[in-house]
Amino acid sequence: MSDFILQNEPTIRLGFFFGSLLLVGLWEFLSPTRKLRAPKLWRWTQNLGLTFFNSLLLRFVFPILAVGMALIAQENGWGLLNMVSLPLWVSVVIAIIVQDLVIYGQHVAFHYVPALWRLHKVHHADIDYDVTTGARFHPVEIALSMGIKLGVILLLGPPVLSVILFEIILSSMAMFNHANASLPKPVDGILRLFVVTPDMHRVHHSILIPELNRNFGFNLAIWDRLFRTYQATPQKGQIGMTIGLSRYQKEERQSFFWMILLPFRKEKA
Repeated sequence: MSDFILQNEPTIRLGFFFGSLLLVGLWEFLSPTRKLRAPKLWRWTQNLGLTFFNSLLLRFVFPILAVGMALIAQENGWGLLNMVSLPLWVSVVIAIIVQDLVIYGQHVAFHYVPALWRLHKVHHADIDYDVTTGARFHPVEIALSMGIKLGVILLLGPPVLSVILFEIILSSMAMFNHANASLPKPVDGILRLFVVTPDMHRVHHSILIPELNRNFGFNLAIWDRLFRTYQATPQKGQIGMTIGLSRYQKEERQSFFWMILLPFRKEKA
């Protein structure tokens, strides 16, 4: 099974990306939580255009990506998990948990380090919140994130399977928890004990700074509770809250080039 996943990794990841986009997009269409402020077709075109540009850029900038680095580490016995003898499933679980913790820590850093925030605010400047927001990041942030992933893989030595699974989970969960949709409250209450739900993560996209710096997790919900960055609900409620950053509330047509140039403007969010 693992050999099949490895051999078909690009196809499988692309399938999960479009499958998640389609399913979450359909969920939003059938049961939207909030009325969108910007034209949906425009936002989807620009946000997804940035996403596909980032994917192409990574292929040119990095000679190897996360899965390739995991293969090299495995072949050379590099990294902690390659130095110990554990059942494959145990190594996979450990690797996924550690990678998720790193993503949480990285996310916190991108909020509190000014130079990194200038990049990350492209994600938060979206005045709406839907499935495409979960894939909207500045190319330089994506490149830095990949560099961090490669470093973690070298040090940890995760199984190749765990890296593939984590990349699929991260992409799919980012689209799920950025959905302009909500789960029934009893279901949401139980589910968010384990994973990040749309109502949980939407708090993080509030215009209010104290809420902006809460609920950093993308996958596992434990990190926000463990590091005391968890907030259950937004102050003004899921419908009443304002999404985005205060400076960009009037920028409804945020184009591809607007997003690319945003971090380099002489202004403060």
